[in-house]
Amino acid sequence: MSILKIIVLDRGTLVERPFAFDFAYELQEYVYTENEDVGARIKGADIVVTNKTVITAQHIADNPQLKLIAVSATGINNVDVAAAKTAGVSVCNIRDYGNDSVAEHAFMLMITLMRNLPAYQRDMAAGIWEQSSFFCHFGAPMRDLNGKTLAIFGRGGIGTKLADYARAFGMNVVFGEHKNAQFVRDGYLPFYEALRCADAVSLHCPLNEETAGMIGEAELQQMKPGALLINCARGGLVDETALVAALKYGQLGGAGVDVLTEEPPRNGNPLLKARLPHLIVTPHMAWGSIEARNRLFDILTENINRFVAGRPQNLV
Repeated sequence: MSILKIIVLDRGTLVERPFAFDFAYELQEYVYTENEDVGARIKGADIVVTNKTVITAQHIADNPQLKLIAVSATGINNVDVAAAKTAGVSVCNIRDYGNDSVAEHAFMLMITLMRNLPAYQRDMAAGIWEQSSFFCHFGAPMRDLNGKTLAIFGRGGIGTKLADYARAFGMNVVFGEHKNAQFVRDGYLPFYEALRCADAVSLHCPLNEETAGMIGEAELQQMKPGALLINCARGGLVDETALVAALKYGQLGGAGVDVLTEEPPRNGNPLLKARLPHLIVTPHMAWGSIEARNRLFDILTENINRFVAGRPQNLV
């Protein structure tokens, strides 16, 4: 077998471990790649590894020797999969590596907001407890998870794991159907019914034409007053301006998001400007526990090894 040329476009998103493949290869790694540099960097590549760097139909057409695009993530919306299939280029992704990590992060955001922990942290920093007449200080209202209803949109590994955590805390869990579904599957509630009954809503579905903007002003108004919205999936699922308005005017009790429409948010974002006490924004790191990143690296390596050996896995 000839030596295969492998290009890694965004090595900085991967754990710091060296690649070791089971075949002869030439490896070129880039910490980060701007979209305008992709064409030059993947020229002549047999295998391209990308996390979020965009691979277009033109990139694929310009590289007839390209055999595999190995996405080092679950989401594949940064790759023109249709063009790859037409050109005979395989695309694989990483599955189920971060179920625990993302579900735990979503649960952390939910319980933190339900207990209004950020507000109490600010009170402590301001010295309010020291000024209290009593042994305790009650500021922002706290609520128990026990007995509350969690609506989950997305019943994959992450959504299922989160449901397990929620039930362990005494929550009632429902799964919401697709927004424009023609029929409701067994074990699901209609989209708006799920929104209306929930004390907390957590999104764990992919971003595509059907789900883009699935939570906007109208949907936020359908939610219970004081309900929480958690988004650890993709920023484009939620209208961020509408979310800020719902938080400011008291429709929602809080929101926790790990994802934004533009990442990194170099042009700003309404959620980052809001500075609201019941809004938590984290920098798309829910997936990144040490354990999850190591699993991702192992699966990525195995995806490539198995493809070259003629036994591909995780093809999309």
